[in-house]
Amino acid sequence: MRIIPAWLTGGNDRQLATTQYAGRESASDTAAAKRQAKQRKQRAKSVTAAARAGQAWEDQDRLRERYRR
Repeated sequence: MRIIPAWLTGGNDRQLATTQYAGRESASDTAAAKRQAKQRKQRAKSVTAAARAGQAWEDQDRLRERYRR
């Protein structure tokens, strides 16, 4: 006689989710959190790049104004 795991016997998925998987984060929630973290990181990179570009323009503008005479 073979022992069959509980998840192979079939039955009520909702009951299984509330008992065996209670307190665990779902795979879709984990994937969504990863996506959001990646997007936050990418936005932070683009903000930094824009700030550096703006600072470079400002420095060049100051030099142009200083030596404009």
